[in-house]
Amino acid sequence: HFPFNPNRSQTPTWSNMPKTYGLTGPISEDLPEEENLIQTRKLLDTMKSYNVYENNLEFEHRCCTYFFPALFNVNVPEVVTEKVGGKIFPFGSYHLGVHSKGADIDALCVGPGFLERKAFFTSFFAKLKAQKEVKDIQAIEEAYVPVITLSWEGIQIDLVFALLSRRSVPDNLDLLNNSIVKDIDIRCVRSFNGYRVTEQILRLVPNVLNFRVALRAIKLWAKQRNIYSNKLGFLGGVSWAIMVARICQVYPNATTSTLVIKFFKIFSMWVWPIPIRLIEVEKCNYNLPFWDPKVNQSDRCHLMPIITPAYPQQNTSVNVSRSTLAILNEEIHRGHAICQEIEQKKAKWSELFEQTDFFQKYQYVLRHVKMKIDIATHRTQLVGLVESKIRLLVSTLERNELVSLAHVHPHAFPGHRKANKKDGQSTMWLIGLVLNVKDSERCKINLECSFETFTNIINSLARSSDIYDEGMSLSVACLRREDLIYEPQQRAPQPSETLPPCHVSPVSADKQGTKKRELLHRSETPSKKIKDDKVCSIIHPNCMS
Repeated sequence: HFPFNPNRSQTPTWSNMPKTYGLTGPISEDLPEEENLIQTRKLLDTMKSYNVYENNLEFEHRCCTYFFPALFNVNVPEVVTEKVGGKIFPFGSYHLGVHSKGADIDALCVGPGFLERKAFFTSFFAKLKAQKEVKDIQAIEEAYVPVITLSWEGIQIDLVFALLSRRSVPDNLDLLNNSIVKDIDIRCVRSFNGYRVTEQILRLVPNVLNFRVALRAIKLWAKQRNIYSNKLGFLGGVSWAIMVARICQVYPNATTSTLVIKFFKIFSMWVWPIPIRLIEVEKCNYNLPFWDPKVNQSDRCHLMPIITPAYPQQNTSVNVSRSTLAILNEEIHRGHAICQEIEQKKAKWSELFEQTDFFQKYQYVLRHVKMKIDIATHRTQLVGLVESKIRLLVSTLERNELVSLAHVHPHAFPGHRKANKKDGQSTMWLIGLVLNVKDSERCKINLECSFETFTNIINSLARSSDIYDEGMSLSVACLRREDLIYEPQQRAPQPSETLPPCHVSPVSADKQGTKKRELLHRSETPSKKIKDDKVCSIIHPNCMS
């Protein structure tokens, strides 16, 4: 038996719809007019031009008719018989129906309580690894939500595991029943909640089809504007889904274009840290962490709370910092301004999805490089470790009184390639900076202390996780915008690509001929003014010789 049905979350009929969704009644129940339908068609045509939809063959390849039954045949250790059973539940963007081309699939494996969690990362892991379709498999047992990542015939899969507090897994298992998370390991609770949250979101919107299309539009916009990343302090998929679902609740009859327009209007006026919630979550006495600023002092410090609609409720945007909140607000206000012009027929939807010019936007760019000599050992784990902790470096930078804002580019890029292969490869992250520099006496900012602190954290975590390599090194350099070599950007960069081109920096024609060098490495020439070492000094243009 396999519980997944791709047609299970259909748009409900009007007769079955309750009049009120969410914590409040609707703002407007107006039915769409012809102009709304025309705008929706224009929006859909624009989104298709960005190639965000899978074709039918790709969708069928991901569907339960192939991948999930195959995985179900090996989804529990051998000690589990047919009578005991086990199930797999997709969640995340795939379950919400908003997965894009090349997106990964999140899946929850549910097993009976007499198993040990260790079996998932040993015998189950070994069975998966033995499958000929499986490549690049990795077990990350010490993560906040323990996971097995793998590639199944080119499709990236993230598997999490949870145990029921019962001897078998019934066919009619209801994962939204709060008793599921009673008296179980906290790691199982976190694994269960991935599915519980996404399923609850689908049940809390009045029109699932309109919700899905509106969420696709918002996700495309967020990725184009470089603000789609939970680990870097912006918002991840579940946060954007909750925000869009709330708009669907208060405009239950609106078309997709109206939902997108109202999204920017409502959240451009939102007063943070008032939380966004879809439903009043019952607080069960299961002794589990429960987001409640009235009780938990740490919850009062959250800047942009977006709360999950399943017990135990959590803040999905806990990583948002002062800088990322400012950037998110700026982008939402920009979106609202463009949507107003779209309504007035002064702008097109394509203007909403224009890529942000990261390099033109910031006068200073912090180039943060993680290097490693033995590229074959633990490289993937080390890159993931650095990327997951960059927000700590941003937090440290924000505490400097002369740093007004720090914006991490959401993609990592291959760094400078050494001629000697023994020197290994490097991975590079970029942080755009806005400075509070008003006079020449304060124009030089030394960030050595901030970077030393971050380096120590990474080295300590790498050693504790047994992935430290003596060849690993961290370096940083700060470049002025004028020191960047780039051309007009055409599309969103992918993590595996080289650094994307952007707008040409403002240089005279006679200088452009001398600027044809390797991207972003002008500071490494013999006449460089900024050294690529552990000291990051940001120098105001007026102080440059």
